[in-house]
Amino acid sequence: MRDAVIVEAVRTPVGKRNGALSGLHPADLSAQVLRALVDRSGIDPARVDDVVWGCVNQVGEQTFDIGRTAVLSAGWPESVPATTVDRQCGSSQQAVSFAAAGVIAGHYDIVVAGGVESMSRIPLGSAQLAGMSPLGTEYAARYGPDFPNQGLGAEEIARRWKIDRQDADAFALLSHERAARAADEGRFDAQIHPVAGPDGVVDRDEGIRRSGTLESLATLRSAFLEDGVLTAANSSQISDGAAALLLTTSETAAELGLRPIARVHTSVVVGSEPTIMLTGPLPATHRALQRSGIRLADIEVFEVNEAFATVPLAWLSEFGVPPELVNPLGGAIALGHPLGGSGARIMTTMVHHMRDNGVRYGLQTMCEGGGQANATILELVG
Repeated sequence: MRDAVIVEAVRTPVGKRNGALSGLHPADLSAQVLRALVDRSGIDPARVDDVVWGCVNQVGEQTFDIGRTAVLSAGWPESVPATTVDRQCGSSQQAVSFAAAGVIAGHYDIVVAGGVESMSRIPLGSAQLAGMSPLGTEYAARYGPDFPNQGLGAEEIARRWKIDRQDADAFALLSHERAARAADEGRFDAQIHPVAGPDGVVDRDEGIRRSGTLESLATLRSAFLEDGVLTAANSSQISDGAAALLLTTSETAAELGLRPIARVHTSVVVGSEPTIMLTGPLPATHRALQRSGIRLADIEVFEVNEAFATVPLAWLSEFGVPPELVNPLGGAIALGHPLGGSGARIMTTMVHHMRDNGVRYGLQTMCEGGGQANATILELVG
């Protein structure tokens, strides 16, 4: 029976809004990580059957099937196709799921999955800023005319799960502490491809902060509600970045002398409340566990995207796993959240962490706009 294995995973550093990566067109940023994937694996890009690329704000520079533009910008043969997918924040995690399914079905032998987002150049909500609403009359009749607000959804999670401001701030500080320690110990070095930008080479994540305290975070104004829980400090950062993974079968990997890192064991996606839109990781995790047959206790690392601190805190409350197993190298609060690239960035981080520490099973899940969530279980190979 065919399987789908990840043989290489690489990411750019994550840049801050208007930071060191903001001068790069998102197609050029994508091209750099695609070339890095080829350089690291030694694969002939002409052997790639397809590139499945995630991107959320497909406006302006991120239109015209940016996956295909990235392939051509990377100098790959014109025979290599690509498609761009949008499952909001989970776009590149979904790209991996589509790629794995294609490999297992026999549609592909070798495929690349990943994604990009340049939030500096294409601001969040660009379509709405241009006066275009993605909501039609039927949606408005069912849920109301107002565009769903993720911040208010995160505040609703705080209310339902009884998460207070200090809980959220403490989680944010922990994310930065873990990411800083990981960076200092070189745990990101193998997964990051230094990017050549207009102002020089960028080789480290820009969002990590080292000087925060509960007292300093307590002085920040709440972002969405008066006296609310969420602030800029305990929410994910607006970022630029890209990541890519190379998938094939175990058999093809052996033929080409490639060493698999992890197998895509289980992949699921669910829908959830669209107005809150952030609770999907809970049913997605339940479904992944049920479908995989793997016990929660057998999974040694969990990546739960830190869109807002209340999301992983609610997830921890639901599943009760040891907190040190969740986002052990920090998450989007510290590293940043380049929307369409985040799923692949998180999976790249998890894959390297699994290999570095001999972790057999890892689970990744992300909340997504519109009320959805992906969950993927990886199994270490070898």
